[in-house]
Amino acid sequence: MNPYLKKLYELSQAPGRTIIGLMSGTSLDGLDVALCRFEGSGLGTKTSVLQFKTIPYPSVFKEELKSISFKEQVDLQKLTLLNAYIGTYHGELVLQCLQEWGITAGEVAIIASHGQTIFHAPISKHQKNCWPNATLQIGDGDHLAVKTGVITLSDFRQKHVATGGEGAPLAVYGDYLIFSSPDENRILLNIGGIANFTYLPSGSHADHVFSTDVGPGNTMMDQYVQLHYPGMAYDKDALLASKGLIQHELLDALLEEPFFDLPFPKTTGPELFNLHYLDLALAKGSGKPTHEDILATLCEYTAITITEAVERAVAALNLNQEQVLNYEIYVSGGGMHNPLLLQKIQDRLQKTIRNTNELDVDPDAKEAVLFALLANECITGGRLDFGSRPGLPSVLMGKISLPT
Repeated sequence: MNPYLKKLYELSQAPGRTIIGLMSGTSLDGLDVALCRFEGSGLGTKTSVLQFKTIPYPSVFKEELKSISFKEQVDLQKLTLLNAYIGTYHGELVLQCLQEWGITAGEVAIIASHGQTIFHAPISKHQKNCWPNATLQIGDGDHLAVKTGVITLSDFRQKHVATGGEGAPLAVYGDYLIFSSPDENRILLNIGGIANFTYLPSGSHADHVFSTDVGPGNTMMDQYVQLHYPGMAYDKDALLASKGLIQHELLDALLEEPFFDLPFPKTTGPELFNLHYLDLALAKGSGKPTHEDILATLCEYTAITITEAVERAVAALNLNQEQVLNYEIYVSGGGMHNPLLLQKIQDRLQKTIRNTNELDVDPDAKEAVLFALLANECITGGRLDFGSRPGLPSVLMGKISLPT
C-alpha cells in the first residue's frame, strides 16, 4: 500500500489531527496561514488555532495575479504558468511559517489550500442557461504537496458546483460546525472582497442553516483606492471616505443592479462588482464627485447592500409578522477593520456587531480555519446532512494530492 494512503487511513481513525489552512481571497493581498488542531468531526469537532499569520504578497506578484483575475479574456499561457507557480510559492510560504513557529513539516498531517480564485461564473453572471455554474481556483495542490512533503487537499469548490451549488459561499459548512449555539441565533457576517453571511439557528438545526453572498464588501473601495492613490492598498481606517460626501445620484445608480433582487442563496464576485461597474454608474450622473465623495458613497453602498440582505433574510425567517427573530451578528474579514463601514451597518441594523474573537476564533484567521475544517471533515469521513435545499449540497469537498 502506498504509505501516504496508509497515513490517510490512520489519520481518519486518529483522535486528532494538525492541519494547516490556507486562504488567499479576491483582494489578492496575501496568504492567510492558520495552523489548527482538530479533535473529532461533525458537530463534536473541537477546534484550536495554534498559530496564524498573514503573509503579504509582493507588488509584482499582485500585478501578475491581477492580469489574469476576474476577466473574461486573459493570457492563457500566463494562467497556466501561475497555476503551477502559486502551488509551489504557497508551499514555500508554508515552510517559512513552520520554520518561524519551530514546527517540522512532519508534524503537520494535512495542508488545506483554497487556492486563488481567478474567475467565478454562476449562471446568474454568465446568463448562458445551457451552461452550468462554474468557478476556477488556481494554485495546483500537487505542487504544494511536493514542495512541502505534506498531503494536501485543494480545489474544494468544484464538488460544491458538481452537486448543484454555485461554488460559494463555503463558509456555511465550517460556520455550522464551529459556531452553532444551543441558545443563540447567530449571523456570521464575513466582509472580504465580497460580503457574505451564514445564518445559524439556535439548537444546531442544520435544516434551517443557510448562507449567501450579498454583494461587494471591500472590493470596489479597494480597487478605487489602488487606482487613484498609488502605493495605497486600501482606505486605512476609512480616512478618505470619512472626508467625502455621499453622492445620492451615484448611490441610486449603483443600487440598480439586478443581482440584489435575486433570491437567496446566490453568489457573485469582482467579475461583476468592479471599476467598470462603477464607471457605468458614474456615467448616469451629472456631477463631478471627488475621490473622497466616491469612496464615501461606495462605503454607504456596501453598508446598504449588506444590511438590506440581512433584514430580508431575517424577515423571511420570521414565522409571522408579530414575531421578531432575535439574533446576534459576529463579523470577520478585512471589512471589520473599516470603522466607518461597521458603524453604518450597526446604525442601520440597530445592533452591536461583535467579532468572532468572542467565539474563540481570530476573525482574520477565520476563512483559513474553515478550509482546514473542510479538510478535517473530508478525511474523517463525516457527512453533514443539510437536506435538499438549493445551494447547500450535503457533500465532502477537497481533492487529495500526495507528496510522491
